[in-house]
Amino acid sequence: MARFSPQLLDDIRNRLTLSEIVGRRVTYDRRKSQPQKGDFWACCPFHNEKTPSFHVDDRKGIYHCFGCGVTGDHFRFLTEKDGLSFPEAVEQLASEANVALPVFSPQAQEREQKRASLYDVVALAQQYFLSKLQAPEGALARGYLVQRGLSLETQQRFGIGYAPKERAGLKNFLAGKGVEQAQMLEAGLIVGGADIPVTYDKFRDRIMFPILDMKERPIAFGGRAMSKDNPAKYMNSPETPLFSKRSILYNGARARKVAYDKKRLIVVEGYMDVIALSQVGIDEVVAPLGTALTDEQMQLLWKMADEPVLCFDGDEAGLRAANRAVEVALPLIQAGKSQSFAFLPKGKDPDDMVRDEGASVFEEILEDKLALHKFAVIRHFDGTDFETPERKAALEKKIYDDIDQIQDKTIAYHYRQSARLDILALFSSGDQRFKSNDFGTKVQKLRVSIQSKTLDKILLGFLVEYPWLCEEFDEELGRIELGSPAYIHFINAIRQLVVDDGVCDVFELYDGLSEAFHAVLHAVHGNPERAMKEGGDVKRYAQNRGYFLKMLFPALLYDPSDDLIHQTMVLQFQKLFLRALKDEIDEAGKAGDAELAAARVEEYYRMEADILNLEEALDKEYEKLRANKNIALVA
Repeated sequence: MARFSPQLLDDIRNRLTLSEIVGRRVTYDRRKSQPQKGDFWACCPFHNEKTPSFHVDDRKGIYHCFGCGVTGDHFRFLTEKDGLSFPEAVEQLASEANVALPVFSPQAQEREQKRASLYDVVALAQQYFLSKLQAPEGALARGYLVQRGLSLETQQRFGIGYAPKERAGLKNFLAGKGVEQAQMLEAGLIVGGADIPVTYDKFRDRIMFPILDMKERPIAFGGRAMSKDNPAKYMNSPETPLFSKRSILYNGARARKVAYDKKRLIVVEGYMDVIALSQVGIDEVVAPLGTALTDEQMQLLWKMADEPVLCFDGDEAGLRAANRAVEVALPLIQAGKSQSFAFLPKGKDPDDMVRDEGASVFEEILEDKLALHKFAVIRHFDGTDFETPERKAALEKKIYDDIDQIQDKTIAYHYRQSARLDILALFSSGDQRFKSNDFGTKVQKLRVSIQSKTLDKILLGFLVEYPWLCEEFDEELGRIELGSPAYIHFINAIRQLVVDDGVCDVFELYDGLSEAFHAVLHAVHGNPERAMKEGGDVKRYAQNRGYFLKMLFPALLYDPSDDLIHQTMVLQFQKLFLRALKDEIDEAGKAGDAELAAARVEEYYRMEADILNLEEALDKEYEKLRANKNIALVA
């Protein structure tokens, strides 16, 4: 019998990335490698070659040279390249992975023999639960699964079964297959002990979800009670030689394959959430097993994706779970390895959401995910009034104490820089969003929307609809930076028509602009070419103009005054200047000019505070216009 169990070796492999181990002895080819897919190529370290034919696959944990044919895993690389014995290779990698090795003894050999047979025992139990779901006693369970919207294909794919009510159904079935009670106990399938004269099945009258290891072997079960009176709604197998809930993720083996391809991994809270999302095509999803995320599970997640998205309910329980995830992650994060957070509306879980509102709504929530460095700060904005210096200092201490947990000093530096920005935003703007006790409000976007692709289009659309703005903002138009050179040429053409040729309304502008600008005109305002194709002239089309602009800025439907238009234009320019300032801060950070970056950061937040105040004031004015228009329509 081998000294090291397959589970132990798998645990070490799961904690260490093969490409990192091999990368100590080779230089990967940047053009041929695809790190985001765990796919690396290099010149073979086992024979001389000039063209990379040595392949490392992190997904499979295997390397192979297509030149000399050498193949192996983490341990074999050390034995063949560094000359270590197999036990020495295991000991070295176990130390790196922080995995304790068992003490070799005849007793340990005997335990390993028993453990190997437990895989067969759990597989037999899985067969039993599957058969009982289709038997007459499984009728209510089948009805429940249909009520929850699970198709037969989904049930079969996840191996869902049923444990009947009888006290010894599984025990008798396994005994008939020659399984001893000691093995049933060791596999966590029956309950026994000195004070229990007759053993009995652990799972009774429950929907059964098999828990698979990373080789897709059933090693344990989770059971969902059918009876509403059962105090334990969900119950997992106990810890066994096969199963440690700290180091396993539900659906981990299946999700790993998809996560590599999609470059995304989603973490939810329960079995049904995983299954419901998978049924609508979101397969890159896993769940911890009834506990908060552990160190071991975080390492597993990072082997599947660089930045898993942790999805929590937007209630207090979800917030507690998210806080715990932050506390686990901060000491472990490395360059390129982080996490983000997505929060659902209160009272909703992923299962509810995809059944009631569809996968697209869930995807929208994922798009609004909050990065770890951001959530690590705002989780402390707990509704407290931070008006006094003492309270401000207490808040900063909490945030910087968290950041001190980060082991990588470079990452910690950038976290402090980011935290400083957010703290400045809170203290300078007085934004009440930060003081809300409603967590769903607190995780709204914390920044002025300056990266939106529509920002440029709105500004250009205003210049078309209100050409007189060109003269009022001539200086600003010469300073702004836009995302497309075509937009700059478009502005110059409009300025020439307005300033040099005296154009003062949108009709003349449509007439004066060259056809070369019609594509931009369509994108930011309306489509003159469509008018021509429909047999109309551009001027007539301009009378029903601005359909694109009004899609981008619906408040124009309320006929704002020239003064309100002017103020709105001021806001647009301020946002564009803020965007340019952010780019300058980023460049200073990349160049290592901390002094310049710090100076620009303070300027950034002063400007952002002004923008927030102006935006709030304009929102109120447009709301008044909307209300007045609605009254007029009713009248």
